[in-house]
Amino acid sequence: MKKINASDITAAIKRMCMESNFELGEDVLKVIEEAVGKEESPMGKAVLEHIKENAEIARTQSMPLCQDTGVAICFADIGQDVHIEGGSFEEAINEGVRQGYTEGYLRKSIVEHPLRRKNTGDNTPAVIYSTIVPGDSLKLSLMTKGGGGDMMSAVRMLTPADGIEGIKSLILDTVIKAGANPCPPIIVGVGIGGTFELAPILAKKSLLRMVGTPSPDPDLAALEKEMLEKINNTGIGPQGYGGKITALAVHIEARPCHIACLPVAVNLNCHSHRHREVIL
Repeated sequence: MKKINASDITAAIKRMCMESNFELGEDVLKVIEEAVGKEESPMGKAVLEHIKENAEIARTQSMPLCQDTGVAICFADIGQDVHIEGGSFEEAINEGVRQGYTEGYLRKSIVEHPLRRKNTGDNTPAVIYSTIVPGDSLKLSLMTKGGGGDMMSAVRMLTPADGIEGIKSLILDTVIKAGANPCPPIIVGVGIGGTFELAPILAKKSLLRMVGTPSPDPDLAALEKEMLEKINNTGIGPQGYGGKITALAVHIEARPCHIACLPVAVNLNCHSHRHREVIL
């Protein structure tokens, strides 16, 4: 049995909240650099250069990449041989968010009730998804996700008869309807299968993958490649100014589902694709 202190979880979450908002990951920077070379539109290319410049300023001056510093979303893989001591697991995560957003001077964007709309003042509570896995380690994957991409996302209960063409239409229609609103170039997360509530979680979880890394499932990898091409042929372009680079990547996750159902969710994320991971 491995013992992990709640204070170590808090420290890790605090650090990841701040780092993710100040520094774009190398995976994101790499695909943005590649996008500059592919973009043919002068305006689109200029936007991509500004995105690179913004990322450098944020990194060197420890300033947020974007004024929307996001919802803290944590996917936790908890080893079944792990014992967390010294406090509540979820409270440890929330305390890390509280400290990170306060000490990092990050915007607090969470309201305590969807109707009353009073700000909680510390960006808590985090959204936490926990899974029990074999082993004696704890993996925390954190995404600080802005509201614009979620606002433009979609979930639909397709029928098996809609098939793969229905899935393709939903992905493409969602991106076209979103236009410039989610601040392209975007990363497109797709969840297929599961149930009504699982498909959007799969879509969001897919965004944690290193950007541009293909699915290990060859059918899904082929679909990711096809949809990225279709999306970039829409002409929306960086920040909606037109061009070839509307999306940097398409990530798809799939799970078994009921014989009568084909749940599909599309979750968009902006170019400030902020994610971190730690194993304790």
